[in-house]
Amino acid sequence: MENRRIRIGIIGGGLAGATLANSLFRLPSVAVDVFEAAPEFSERGAALGLAPNSQLALEELLENAKETLKNAKSVPIASTRFMVVSFFPGSAFGQPICDTAWLLPSSSFLQSCPSDDHGSGPDAGNLLLDLGDAAKGDPELIVHRASLLRELLAPLPESILHPNKKLSSIVSTDAGVKVFFADGTEYDFDAVIGADGVFSTVRDHVLSDESKQYSASPAGFWDCRVLVPFEKARKALGEEIFSVDRQYGWLGEGAFIMHDVLENGTLVQCVISSVEDESPSDRKHILTRDFLNKALKNWLSGPIANGVIDLVLEQDEPRGYSQWEHKATPTYARGRVCIMGDAAHASTPWQGAGAGQAFEDGMILSALLSHISSADDIEAAFKVYDAIRRPRGQRVVDSSRGTGEIMCGKSEAGLDPGKIMQALAPRWGFLELDFKTYVQEAVNKLDERLRA
Repeated sequence: MENRRIRIGIIGGGLAGATLANSLFRLPSVAVDVFEAAPEFSERGAALGLAPNSQLALEELLENAKETLKNAKSVPIASTRFMVVSFFPGSAFGQPICDTAWLLPSSSFLQSCPSDDHGSGPDAGNLLLDLGDAAKGDPELIVHRASLLRELLAPLPESILHPNKKLSSIVSTDAGVKVFFADGTEYDFDAVIGADGVFSTVRDHVLSDESKQYSASPAGFWDCRVLVPFEKARKALGEEIFSVDRQYGWLGEGAFIMHDVLENGTLVQCVISSVEDESPSDRKHILTRDFLNKALKNWLSGPIANGVIDLVLEQDEPRGYSQWEHKATPTYARGRVCIMGDAAHASTPWQGAGAGQAFEDGMILSALLSHISSADDIEAAFKVYDAIRRPRGQRVVDSSRGTGEIMCGKSEAGLDPGKIMQALAPRWGFLELDFKTYVQEAVNKLDERLRA
């Protein structure tokens, strides 16, 4: 056993699975294969934002992370700018209330952002705050999901990439793990890692009899995402907000609108997110003007809603998707099978932490698997992975949902800018970690377990 490579099967060829495969492929002690249910490797959704801490996690995984992001045509964002929008009349743009770095220590934040008379009324449409000012450190990057996946897959040989492989079942054996696919093929591995998304088949195996109890459920929001040419977006939304590359988030009654620039400044992603009043019978639904006007009924006299609605409805069959999440997960591992990314901790997108958490999962898994000398140690490595990653993953799920409530005016802060700032101030700080220390903690725990 110690004279051969450890065989790892990754189920799911999206960003989580491809990133982990990229790292494991470089380990001389590991042989990895990646299986994707779709006919080709692809990513649903337009773009994702990578905060500095998410970029650092990717750099821990990949030596060429910066080059990968550059080749994916990522766009450095001057800042993430939050604007207050409501049905109250007001100017389109006002003076900054505050300007702060990505990390928001609550004491200094609140001193620089007083909550005196910045109420709704005349401040509607005014600048609330800036996050991640590029002049103060490494900027957030916005990158097209499909472009990033393309670059992550590029270094991997085709022989280890297996599209059109829908997983049927997993069976643990004395020798490892056997996986069966719908096309009748089967494979034997020393370990299997599920990166197969929100409705993960691997998750069902890991949770076994408890899988239905802890399955994904609606989080209380829906969203739609579209990509439009830069010039079209600038014409529809106004030239002023595109004077620099910046991500904008518009906070208002019952909804949130975001737009950002990607693909080297040639495309703009537009997002509408809204509170979902009833649990959906179907995760996706066709969008109509009547539906969007109703969702944004208190926005229509403001500076942004009508332009975004027009851009969304210009798409072929525009659809809205309910945001689903894992409200609780009792374990990320069972024997020699574990889960990562959305399969482990599907979350709403309100804190932009989903991809970063998947990178962190891969970072810890790669470090642990590189530290073992035998397949006999895999179960111990997965138990340590669960102990290290699950509390943090669940915290992100819960924090993100609460952040969405704040941004849609559904928290105690309402749409009062001062109260919103107080509510948002402490919500991002915990995402920042010293990743080298974090990885070393995992390795130390594994050593302790193996000695025991």
